[in-house]
Amino acid sequence: MNLDVLTGLNWFAVAIATLAYYLFGAVWFAQRTLGGLWNRAGGDPIAAGRFSPLALYIVPLVTCLVTSVAVAALAAGTGSNSVGEGLVLGLVTSSGVAAVLFVTGFFDRHKPAPGTWFAITAGYHVVGIVIAAVIVSLWN
Repeated sequence: MNLDVLTGLNWFAVAIATLAYYLFGAVWFAQRTLGGLWNRAGGDPIAAGRFSPLALYIVPLVTCLVTSVAVAALAAGTGSNSVGEGLVLGLVTSSGVAAVLFVTGFFDRHKPAPGTWFAITAGYHVVGIVIAAVIVSLWN
């Protein structure tokens, strides 16, 4: 696989995957679901005013886009084109993300509840990447 795979991606599928991943995050991190607990577990960075309101929306959208492009490239490179193959692709790729987040949570003793922070953050990315992988695989 080389970077030429990017020219053959279904960019409509990438856009839909990006929006699905992003909107899933809006629900996952809403105050009525896991957002309040996540904020407390991470030391409440949002309430502390560390981020501009615009950054709270733009940065996650960009990261969902980058991740969806990467997953779409992997789907194209592996020939994933079914729900089952998308599930496997999503679980394999998100396990790497979850492992990195585990190390981050494990060593970051500045967070009041690093284990809770890890579980909520990794859970979001595992499910979100699986959603994106299924979408791009179906339209591969």
